[in-house]
Amino acid sequence: MGRQTFFRNGYHMVYLFLIGLFIGILIVNLGHETWIGNGSLLGTDMINRLKNSRPVGEGLIGYIVRHRLLAVCLLSLSATTLIGMPVLCLYICYTGLAAGCLLSVAVIRYGIRGLLFMAAALFPQALLLVPAYIVFFSWAVDLNSTLYASRTQFEGYERYSRQFYVKKSVQIIGIVIVVIMGCLLESYVNPGILHFILKIF
Repeated sequence: MGRQTFFRNGYHMVYLFLIGLFIGILIVNLGHETWIGNGSLLGTDMINRLKNSRPVGEGLIGYIVRHRLLAVCLLSLSATTLIGMPVLCLYICYTGLAAGCLLSVAVIRYGIRGLLFMAAALFPQALLLVPAYIVFFSWAVDLNSTLYASRTQFEGYERYSRQFYVKKSVQIIGIVIVVIMGCLLESYVNPGILHFILKIF
């Protein structure tokens, strides 16, 4: 994966995420009554349950690792198919949409406190997970392009090269290791930070 290709893929991923983010914000603001008036997402009951809960890392790590690695595995498999690119694009848009909805609901309900809550919900695992997912998506795009993009006969030799598959295998192992490290932070460090921020609610 060349440096130029990596940054080009990165720009495309940011655009897709921002599109999803904008749509999520728009959905919440247009359906204000559904999300805020009648909705329970980040409502008082939900915040109180979070404040009164005492999550233990051992109880979270299994669920979080399964959730993260399942997404990585499914997207990795889809990247080896013809529908890999549409699936990756939809997933990135969906991630942005979910973030936009949550951010909008948090800010509308709690203002600045909502922003602090969202930041606390992502810290510190985002320091590892965000770069890991960016590298992973670029890895998946590069894999799919190598397998299915039209090339000359000479250039297409790479897709049959053992070295190519060894390189991709080593890269995905490294990505998975970083994702697992992020899961450890999410399970053992984040709950304490989140609980501390919830004291202002």
